[in-house]
Amino acid sequence: MSETEKRKQYKLNVGKIEEGFVIDHIHPGRAMKIYNDLGLDKLDCSVAIITNAFSMKMGKKDMIKVEMPLREYDLDTIAFLDHRATVDIIKDGEIIERPHLELPKTITNVIKCHNPRCITSIEQELDHVFYLTDPERGTYRCKYCETEWVNQNTRK
Repeated sequence: MSETEKRKQYKLNVGKIEEGFVIDHIHPGRAMKIYNDLGLDKLDCSVAIITNAFSMKMGKKDMIKVEMPLREYDLDTIAFLDHRATVDIIKDGEIIERPHLELPKTITNVIKCHNPRCITSIEQELDHVFYLTDPERGTYRCKYCETEWVNQNTRK
């Protein structure tokens, strides 16, 4: 029996959700980072996290199912962490929307500036804001000090 046939035999079935969203085709190993950065650990809703699932398209993938409406700003966070992932928005048990993810032009409070001279190191309440400067490399720069930050989540 081939590896593909073995994996199909042990398929995990996670129930259908009525209202919420599904983040699929997440690069393997990134689901927990997305879960934490979206603040899902602080919410009172059902969340299913599947890691290293079999995928015909990717070989392996992670997936997150969330039973709560998607907040608009969450799309930027998801896109920043894995812009090749797919998002399905579910209402009444059906997919109603599948937004296209791209690296966001700005990202706020997802990454922190590591420059010790940056104003964000002193003024703790300031938002950490980064602007996309090179979409090919996934390069961002701090709004305040221009320190470069290369997004390691950009995968080819």
